[in-house]
Amino acid sequence: MTHLTSETFDANARAALTDTQLRGALRKATSLFGERRLEATKSLPNWEDLRSQARAIKDETLLHLDGYLEQFESNATQAGAQIHWARDAAEANSIVCRLARERNARLAVKSKSMATEEIHLNAALEAEGIEALETDLGEYIIQLAGETPSHIIAPAIHKTKGQIAELFVDKLGIERTSDVSKLTSTARQILRAKFGAADIGISGVNFGVAETGTILILENEGNIRLTTSLPKTHIAVMGIEKVIPSFANLEVFLKLLPRSGTGQHLTSYQSLITGTKRRPEDEGPDELHIILLDNGRSRMLARAVTRQSLACIRCGACLNACPVYQQVGGHAYGSVYPGPIGAVITPQLFGLAKAAQLPYASSLCGACREVCPVKIDIPELLLYLRAKITEGPERQEAGGGWQEEGPAKRRRLEHLAFKIWAAVMTRPRLYEWNGKLLRVFQRFIVRGGKIGKVGGVLTMIAPPLGAWTKARDLRPIDARSFRERWRETNGFGDD
Repeated sequence: MTHLTSETFDANARAALTDTQLRGALRKATSLFGERRLEATKSLPNWEDLRSQARAIKDETLLHLDGYLEQFESNATQAGAQIHWARDAAEANSIVCRLARERNARLAVKSKSMATEEIHLNAALEAEGIEALETDLGEYIIQLAGETPSHIIAPAIHKTKGQIAELFVDKLGIERTSDVSKLTSTARQILRAKFGAADIGISGVNFGVAETGTILILENEGNIRLTTSLPKTHIAVMGIEKVIPSFANLEVFLKLLPRSGTGQHLTSYQSLITGTKRRPEDEGPDELHIILLDNGRSRMLARAVTRQSLACIRCGACLNACPVYQQVGGHAYGSVYPGPIGAVITPQLFGLAKAAQLPYASSLCGACREVCPVKIDIPELLLYLRAKITEGPERQEAGGGWQEEGPAKRRRLEHLAFKIWAAVMTRPRLYEWNGKLLRVFQRFIVRGGKIGKVGGVLTMIAPPLGAWTKARDLRPIDARSFRERWRETNGFGDD
């Protein structure tokens, strides 16, 4: 499969809108997640207080991130883990591949991890001749299909049961069936054999606790516990923003994350891993390597408006609430991080030049802000990034980031348009004459009581009019303005 890119979001989205099967699958899944989330939040009378507490914890941590990371490193090392620092994706992949080579690894089993998707770890391992097998059912399905995840917590959300069945027939050679239990049983049998044969296990990290050096990984399938305990070597890739100060803080996030993500009160499995096993008879790996990944995150710390992006706990609630995501799905974003949070994280991690269309992939309705468990103001971030794209030139940095360069530049035509608009809106008579003039000209484009798709010369004279009516009808200007009606009726209305 040819993977889509962020640079072509507009074209990707238009193509997705023609896929009725995709839209049906998305509508069904996101609606279900939204309903479950709403019911789960009702079980906590202090839901809003928990959201505020979570945001306060994240703000405190991010303001002093260097100190908490050093504390985490010290305590994790004392417990037997080995810490590695990775400035970017290339460095992180290099560390994992080196560890695998040193252990003559040929098979790595992986749990679902956004961080490893972000750095394209599977491709790096395969280039080294190492099989990287996804063990989360959703991730396993899209790996078989040669696709990328479509959702943060449900990678195969875009696929129907029938499509998955056909995929298993084609890739695994099973008999055609629509029985979900048979499909999952097939995947389980294949994956169980791989766990026992794997040389290394690779996971992500949901939270890293600074005071103990503990990592917490949440799941519902049990595959992560097999990934982290059966192979002799466990490698955990952890974004530097995942650290939190204390064990007590986990209580807040463990109430928010499952309810926001899947509508559960608690995830099925919560693996708290502190270092390596103490005795040979204990469960767990002989070696634990934790890779602390930056990959552009440090740059996001510089400003309060962008810093809040790092508070994200990857629950996916904003995707389920977003009317844009619900229509086009995750692949249209061309990024491992889709939806509203992806529209703000992707440009900051990989550069505005590569993701300039994503901050516009929003109606700014604010639904994402309302459901975010840590109160990230995503509309504010979208507007900030839009301003950077339209006004502030950027210089690409090594590693894909960006920084401001010089004063903001205004677009001449845009500047002229707003000057004309300001002149009209601040002069009542000019405003009234302009309305009359527009009523005369609209006769040429009004059909059936509405302004439909506008083309020809008008799209060159007024590009916004052409862009707006390309996918929407526009209501024509009334025959009489409010002021005219007021004068004619002395303020008592037409009736």
